[in-house]
Amino acid sequence: MAHDKGRDRRPLSSAVAAVALAALLCGCAREQPAVLSSNPNVPPTNYKAEILDYLRVYLNDPTGVREAYIGEPELKSIPASIFSTEQMSPAHQRYMVCLRFNAKNSTGKYEGSRDRMVAFLAGRLDTLVLARKGQCDNANWQPFPELEKLRR
Repeated sequence: MAHDKGRDRRPLSSAVAAVALAALLCGCAREQPAVLSSNPNVPPTNYKAEILDYLRVYLNDPTGVREAYIGEPELKSIPASIFSTEQMSPAHQRYMVCLRFNAKNSTGKYEGSRDRMVAFLAGRLDTLVLARKGQCDNANWQPFPELEKLRR
């Protein structure tokens, strides 16, 4: 190995420095959690369009949705476990929309009509979850033909 003594090690050290710099920059590029500075209970004004945009991506097959119904936004007390933010306590209220539809699963078969709750934070869609028993019992259901006409 005597012939390696004079070998230039700069290419290796340059590569290590480049990787270290890239790792450092990636750490700085992470999104910091947003701090809510506005009223969390602003009524959603464009809730149907936001729900449609979300379901277009969320559903395995957004085409051919059947039996679609939607309720009006209502301010409801709900458990913190359905929110994406960590600073919630169980007593918080949010605008919620009840949603009912029958969509295709990943194998293309209809899964049956199910109720869902859509939570809004500061007037924007925050979370969609399956409704627990009784959460949508008093919803004022209206047909939601826009969901039945949804395309990819």
